[in-house]
Parts: sequence; C-alpha cells; structure tokens
Amino acid sequence: MPRAGLTPAVVVDEAARLADEVGLDRLTLAKVASQLGVTLPSLYKHVAGLDGLRRLLALRGIHELTAATTAAAVGRSGTDALRAVSAAYRDYARAHPGPYAAALRAPERGDTEHQAAAEGAVAIFLAMLDGYGLSGERAIDAVRVARSALHGFVAIDAAGGFGLPQSVAASFDQLVEALDRALRTWP
Repeated sequence: MPRAGLTPAVVVDEAARLADEVGLDRLTLAKVASQLGVTLPSLYKHVAGLDGLRRLLALRGIHELTAATTAAAVGRSGTDALRAVSAAYRDYARAHPGPYAAALRAPERGDTEHQAAAEGAVAIFLAMLDGYGLSGERAIDAVRVARSALHGFVAIDAAGGFGLPQSVAASFDQLVEALDRALRTWP
C-alpha cells in the first residue's frame, strides 16, 4: 500500500531538492527513497524508475525555466529582451541546478508531452529573436548559438571554472553584449 501523502509530485519535489544538493548525476532512487522515509520499491508506485524520474525532473526544469524566461521577456524586445531572458536563464540555472541539468535532456521519440514542453522553451527564444528580425532557419541557428553560449557560461560558473578575480557578473554582461552584437548583425 502506498504511503499516505506520497505522490509523483512529492517524489519529484524531493528529487529536485536532492539533485540541487548532490547534482543530477549523483541522484539515485535510493537517496530519494531514504529522504522520503520509504523503501525503494515504494517509489516504483509513483515513478517509472530512475529514467522516469529524470524525465519528470526534465519536465519540471523545462516548465520552470520557460516560466522564468517568459516572465522576463514580457513587454520587451530586441536587446532588452535578450538581457532579461539571459539573466532569467542564468538565475534559474544557479537557483535550480538539478532541474536545470535535467531540462537539457532531449525528449524521447514519441514523448509528446516532453516534446511540447521543449518546443515551448524554444518558442521564447524564437519570439525574442523576432525582435532582431530573425526567423526560419536563421532563427534556429541563432537559438542554438544563444542557448549554447548561455549554457556554457552557467555550466562553467557552476563548476567553479571562473577562478580569476574579475567579476563573473561583468563577464556575463559581456557575453550578453557579444550575443546582442552577433544577433544584430546575423548573417
């Protein structure tokens, strides 16, 4: 019989907290079960194993990141939108490293829920790029460049890779300014 109050949402909440604490790569079902005070087999009533849990974490991360970047973009366009979306992206990745890392996972073929969530996240970037006059294949290339630059920065920052004394925030601002220049002159 399932433990009273234990639901997939409760399991994902605990998994997200643990992934933030120990890292997504070190998250195990055993750790989640231990933190929830249940046996490992009890979790299988709520999630489809570790892969299923990672999928749910990916959905959570995508939805939260999309909400953060959408809120940042509202009422803005062009450079202002890029700055706001970039800051929201970085802030989310720093505050929620576990779900953020899970959100990078590509949807499995046929997983329409995950695919729709991923498309929603990309749509924010596409809408932002509309302010630069970019659409179609040019916009897809620009989305990939922008996301890669932002992810690269937040990943290096999270790993402690920016050890030089200059302000990391100032370097991030320079990255966003460089992206802005690139987008304004996109080939």
